[in-house]
Amino acid sequence: MTTPSIDILFQPLQIKSLLLKNRIVMAPMTRSFSPQGIPGENVAAYYRRRAEAQVGLILSEGTAIDRPAARNDPQVPFFHGEAALAGWRRVIDEVHAAGGKMGPQLWHVGAVASFQTEWVPEVAVESPSGLAAPGAPRGEIMSDEAIADTVAAYGRAAADAKRLGFDTFEIHGAHGYLIDQFFWSATNQRTDRFGGATLKERSRFAAEVLQAMRAAVGPDYPIILRVSQWKQQEYTARLAETPAAMADWLVPLVEAGADVLHCSQRRFWQAEFPEQDGETGLNFAGWAKKLTGAAAISVGSVGLSGDFLGSFSGESARPAGLDNLIQRMERDEFDLIAVGRALISEPRWVAKVRAGETEDMSDFSPAALGELF
Repeated sequence: MTTPSIDILFQPLQIKSLLLKNRIVMAPMTRSFSPQGIPGENVAAYYRRRAEAQVGLILSEGTAIDRPAARNDPQVPFFHGEAALAGWRRVIDEVHAAGGKMGPQLWHVGAVASFQTEWVPEVAVESPSGLAAPGAPRGEIMSDEAIADTVAAYGRAAADAKRLGFDTFEIHGAHGYLIDQFFWSATNQRTDRFGGATLKERSRFAAEVLQAMRAAVGPDYPIILRVSQWKQQEYTARLAETPAAMADWLVPLVEAGADVLHCSQRRFWQAEFPEQDGETGLNFAGWAKKLTGAAAISVGSVGLSGDFLGSFSGESARPAGLDNLIQRMERDEFDLIAVGRALISEPRWVAKVRAGETEDMSDFSPAALGELF
């Protein structure tokens, strides 16, 4: 059997004003190396190294919007305030100098505590219904004023991303954080217009966030929205059990301003609705693209032997083949593929894939999470 050609990974792609030289995205990964919320020269150098090694699009670690309890780790960077934004300007200038493209991931953690630190913010955390997880009260229920202020904070972050020179930005709407807490019926028990019995109703907060961010950047600036079925609070959670339910969820978000849907799975090769189209059917990103017409990024244990959950329990992972990925991209299932842990342990992952130097790839070790190289 012949090995599939990697050429599909290195085709350019235009999304509005964003022209990418290849289809490989550096996935956003929390690194916690920004004391006082300010990214320093080491953070700029970290991202520049990936740009030098030909990553098509770099998405930053999660960066906190301008809300008092938007982060759950004191080393997570802000995306507001003069000092933090100056740090991010240094980052994007370094990435551009290396020929790369980049967007910040804009983030509010909601009521979710970090599993890596016992630190808590000095003010009460906030979420749709004061729940960190099903049946787990934590913090305050967001008032109408808090919701409006949060939407406005997202809008300011979008404007700052464009003003600083970033090529795009990503909204973190996945993994059980604030926006996802609105999507999920288990953490959104509101009876106002931001709640509701249907996923479409519970998506109104996200739609208002998208509308505010679109208004801040204009029609030609690309906006990425990250979504997931699974939650860190419950790995088996599913927001949409059918394609029709997924359309009700995602189509309004594309209509509200999302150009790209970044569809997070634990394992990208798994079919989203195997009961409908078999075990080799479309994955989450494939269904999102089919249902909405938006561009789609797939992600989930790309290029490694084990999924990311194992890294949190101390498991290492070896490099793995890309045949399944290439086959899916060749049939236009999704447009871009995001690579996470493999790019932490191997900054030159993209360059080595292109050069056929896969036998020279570094293994991923959880110890790499404690360094920034």
